[in-house]
Amino acid sequence: MDPVSIATALVGSQMADVQIAVAAKMLRMNADNASAIVQVLDAAQKNLQSLANVAEGVGRNLNISA
Repeated sequence: MDPVSIATALVGSQMADVQIAVAAKMLRMNADNASAIVQVLDAAQKNLQSLANVAEGVGRNLNISA
């Protein structure tokens, strides 16, 4: 093998390592985001359950002029 081929293979190998590292980081970020979404949905469900006992019409006419 000539030196250019060896250098090209080495650079290609290093780029593959970088791509694998980036892919792994993206997978971890997606897993973290999925966990955060589950937490938000759980909190929203709890808030809806606490509002289930509120009388009808509460909060409809809200005066926001100040």
